[in-house]
Amino acid sequence: MSFTNRILVGLTAGVLAGLAVGDHAGLLKPAADAFVKLLQMTVLPYVTLSIVRSIGSLDLAQARALGLRAGAVMAALWLVGLGYAFLIPLTFPHVETAMFFSTSLVERRPSFDIVDLYIPSNPFNSLANNVVPAVVLFSVIVGGALITVERKQVLLDVLDTASEAVSRVTKAITRLTPYGLFAIAASAAGTLRVEQLGRLQIYLVMYVAVALLVSLWVLPGLVAALTPVPLREIFRETRDPLITAFVAGDLFIVLPGLIAASGRLLSRYARDTPAATELPDVLVPASFNFPHTGKLLSLSFILFAGWFADAAPPVTAYPQLAVAGLLTFFGSLTAAVPFLLDLFRIPADTFQLFLATGVINARVGSLVAAVHTVTLALLGSCAVAGLLHVRRGPVLRYIAITTVLTAAVIGGGRAVCAGVLRPHYSQDQTLGRMHLVHRAERVTVLTAPPAPESPETGPVLQSIRARRVLRVGYVADALPFAYFNDLGDLVGLDVELAHQLARELGVGLELRPIERADLHERLSNGYCDLVLGGIAVTTRRAERDLYSVSYLDETLAFVVPDHARGTFASWETIRNLPALTVAVPDVPYYRDLIRTRVPRAHIRDIGDVRAWFAAGDPEAGALALPAERGSAWTLMYPRFSVVVPEPEILKVPLAFPLARHDLAFATFVNTWIDLKRKDGTIPAAYDRWVLGRGSSPREPRWSILRNVLHWID
Repeated sequence: MSFTNRILVGLTAGVLAGLAVGDHAGLLKPAADAFVKLLQMTVLPYVTLSIVRSIGSLDLAQARALGLRAGAVMAALWLVGLGYAFLIPLTFPHVETAMFFSTSLVERRPSFDIVDLYIPSNPFNSLANNVVPAVVLFSVIVGGALITVERKQVLLDVLDTASEAVSRVTKAITRLTPYGLFAIAASAAGTLRVEQLGRLQIYLVMYVAVALLVSLWVLPGLVAALTPVPLREIFRETRDPLITAFVAGDLFIVLPGLIAASGRLLSRYARDTPAATELPDVLVPASFNFPHTGKLLSLSFILFAGWFADAAPPVTAYPQLAVAGLLTFFGSLTAAVPFLLDLFRIPADTFQLFLATGVINARVGSLVAAVHTVTLALLGSCAVAGLLHVRRGPVLRYIAITTVLTAAVIGGGRAVCAGVLRPHYSQDQTLGRMHLVHRAERVTVLTAPPAPESPETGPVLQSIRARRVLRVGYVADALPFAYFNDLGDLVGLDVELAHQLARELGVGLELRPIERADLHERLSNGYCDLVLGGIAVTTRRAERDLYSVSYLDETLAFVVPDHARGTFASWETIRNLPALTVAVPDVPYYRDLIRTRVPRAHIRDIGDVRAWFAAGDPEAGALALPAERGSAWTLMYPRFSVVVPEPEILKVPLAFPLARHDLAFATFVNTWIDLKRKDGTIPAAYDRWVLGRGSSPREPRWSILRNVLHWID
């Protein structure tokens, strides 16, 4: 069996094994990680030796020609990648969407530091920490300096020997590829959850379709049209590293294989120019740090995120996106994508979608990157060697086929996305389906105040013990802290904590409705022992009533129509608006904060937040509301978005108002809050109700053993 067939067998067997055992395939992840690390072990030394040796062996004229001609080829490939990235949004239909609160809304990301990435102040530190751009720049500088050294052949001989040794190690590790790909494929196929990618299927399908078009025809077809290298031979020589790059999702580990394959192709089809066979040793490692077509296709995610969040950049912003993408993609995608999202005022929450798509797109993108690398090596080497020719027949045939295939992919994709894959917005049902994890043993939920009762006096804890019921007042419609779900149950973060407190006290729980305006009176006459519903601690409230310590901080934000998001991105922009009306809930503290930051704004109090959302209040340009609860409301009304203006982040503490100024009861509740923070109860409730983690039940991953054969539970 050929090595390629062994790789395909290992890949197929891994996928089948993952589908068979499901989540249990995660046990193979350490083996998969070990294989990838083994491949990575020799790549950086090989790159360093290869660049220094290859550049050092050139003369000045050759080095100048290499830089100019290979640079022109790279620029042409960038244009191809950008063009296809900007074609993908043509397939997106109109949808509505919204998401839970994310901490990325309030995070201020550090600026992209290209100096630290590329300037190797300590080359050995860069080698030790796998800082590839700095290592490559150091190698290029040393290789360039070696060009004019008189006795350079002595060092070149040593570098040749070292390169051969490293190459032998790489070949030995490569023999493990079928087994390594088995572990990678099994782990991915067994743990990937299709339901997580359901709402991203439009982007996934179109990204994969365009990426396959680019990698299987556009780039290699360009090589075949302009050089003597046939299309079939390109794939025959590179299929093993291409498969490895696709399955492992890593370009770096296959660089030696791509260099070797490019050299073999040039030695076969450029026999009259022996020097060309050595050029991939320079071009491939040196180009690794430059944006490749796979990265440039990821610019389509910025446009997808804008479409998904109803904040798509206009076509006139595409040139700016192209330039910003080229500059930021010199670094990692995980650093570049958040920067671009912020630059174009697209909700940072969508970065989580990018991470979710990475399960599939990272592998397809690595395939495109590998084909891009081979294309650059072949076109660049032929350009330097004078073997690049524009032949009318092959070029016209290539243009015609590319045009037809591109129109078919984009046109067909648009039809499929608008019909079969058009997503249905369902996030508004998520909050309605959520339920409590912990419940007290005896629970009574009142929807109207009970008949008047005799006022209680004495210590609150003593009253709770005597009646064996904890009375808790709740403010209705206080998403996500207290609200009624679709089943009519009172749920929410604060409600969850109230149930937990009653359980630990060993008493029943009675939840009583309360209006914010009646807070002081209800706490004074024994109507309730404490109040929940995301009650903000303010100076005026603290003057009248006793509060517990803060159990959570909220972030002041604005809820605005989707199209107005950019207008409220900074406090300076907001202050410069000629006429602005801000709706504010009946919380004087919010009103004071807004008046202090935006003195010219007209502030209008509202009593019913739900009514404001339902009416889409045209008189108020924005609603001042904490980002945490504003995000929950936008799940119900997705045409609104939450914006946290820069650069100031204003925090509002939440606490429980306590009955009858009972300091002993306050000490007890404060101690309980501290305990619940440390044992993870409050963080878990925050993750569930505010961040939305676990908001939907997580079913075991589908597998043959569980769902077909029923051998495991």
